[in-house]
Amino acid sequence: MMKKYQVGRIEGRWTNFLPPIQGGKFRTRAELDALESSCEEVTGPETDDNSSNDSITSSPLFDGIDNPNLRQRRNDTSKLSRSSSSTSVTSIDLGPSTKAPKMGHMDLRTLEEINLDLAKYPSLDAATQEDIVQKYRALNARIRAEGLYDCRYYSYAIECCRYALLFGLFLYFLRKGWYGTSGFFIGLFWHQLAFTAHDAGHMGITHNFHVDSVIGILIANFLGGLSLGWWKRTHNVHHIVTNSPEHDPDIEHLPFFAVSHRLFSNLYSTYHEKVMVFDGAAEFFVRYQNFLYYIVLLFGRFNLCVQSWIYLLSPTQAPRRGPAWWHRYLEFAGQAVFWYWWGYQTVYRGIPSAWGRFVFVLISYMVTSPLHVQITLSHFAMSTSELGPKESFPQRMLRTTMDVDCPQWLDFVHGGLQFQAIHHLYPRIPRHNLRRTQKLVMEFCREVGIPYALYGFIDGNKQVIGHLGDVGRQVAILKMCQQTIVESEGFHMH
Repeated sequence: MMKKYQVGRIEGRWTNFLPPIQGGKFRTRAELDALESSCEEVTGPETDDNSSNDSITSSPLFDGIDNPNLRQRRNDTSKLSRSSSSTSVTSIDLGPSTKAPKMGHMDLRTLEEINLDLAKYPSLDAATQEDIVQKYRALNARIRAEGLYDCRYYSYAIECCRYALLFGLFLYFLRKGWYGTSGFFIGLFWHQLAFTAHDAGHMGITHNFHVDSVIGILIANFLGGLSLGWWKRTHNVHHIVTNSPEHDPDIEHLPFFAVSHRLFSNLYSTYHEKVMVFDGAAEFFVRYQNFLYYIVLLFGRFNLCVQSWIYLLSPTQAPRRGPAWWHRYLEFAGQAVFWYWWGYQTVYRGIPSAWGRFVFVLISYMVTSPLHVQITLSHFAMSTSELGPKESFPQRMLRTTMDVDCPQWLDFVHGGLQFQAIHHLYPRIPRHNLRRTQKLVMEFCREVGIPYALYGFIDGNKQVIGHLGDVGRQVAILKMCQQTIVESEGFHMH
């Protein structure tokens, strides 16, 4: 699709624009005309600011300010010191004639995290990042040559046997009247099915858009009651701007979770197109989120059902034109079939008592919670810093994603989600080839000097809980700072 809009080629590496929401600038019409006519990059004077949808609370790091020189310096994170792991905010270069803006505790915290990332990961200079990109593309060619993009269909034959066994046990115990046990097995059935729906959503089965989409809809909508289209809409964005507090919907879970202190500032979500308000409820949940993490995730499937219907009924979210226009109607058909066999025939007619229905539904939905743990595990403890447009795609993916180590015989439990770093680098590699690909990616990381985050399942959970606890403690610090300002200035907090 993008080739239709190509107007020319440039020599050398293209530097992405910094989004206006992070303090960047749109180019003028004259600059765009010059770009089209000369087919080369133009970096003319900064003009119209378009940061009106930025954070409610002004930030010297990310919001627009009046001094254009300071804006230019601040957007270039390569000016931050990389000589050591020092967290001193004096390492930012604001120029000889520019005074640093006054920063609050949260801005100092942001600078500290940026400095830590710059010390840990390769330099953002053009030569280093270009070398990473070229080796990343060479690795892709090697992966393709070794046949790792080819789906192993016999592996899905084994998966189908597992699905049939779990569904059969669900029906058997339902007939026996063991409703809690029956709910447990249908929950496991959904848990396992989600992995294949994920494969289909990434076109990792047949590599055909419509065929894989239909497979995914049959699994997600007809058998699971969830919208594949909703998941693809959020997940595609997640893969592009992983762990960005403003842009990645997969880490925007207020009021229940905040994986970055920047969410305390009423950030504007470009995905949800609204301000994520950090209100009293969010303050309470986030302060204790490390204790509530597993409890909240027990109810994750209920939220997925709600989000699915919001997507399907929305006049703007589900596609109504283009090649996928009919997918929405197939999803509606899938929802009708699901709620007939599950809601009416199984829950309403198959279980005689209200208490039995309650236990059955609750257990079946909660059994899928390990899937939500697995999804969040690979990102919640990783960096949420914005290092700017000079950072290459592979470096950002490896900086914001971790893998989970497990023995090969346990791969079916994790469903390929334990290889999230590899999956983010090459999303269309079929799930059953990810373990073989891991060795190649680890070689690539050693060669380019990017740390490869790999933790065992227990250690990975410790990392997540520790990070959530650290962010939660920042809420208390922010509260104390606000109280100190109130007392020193004589203001009243509202």
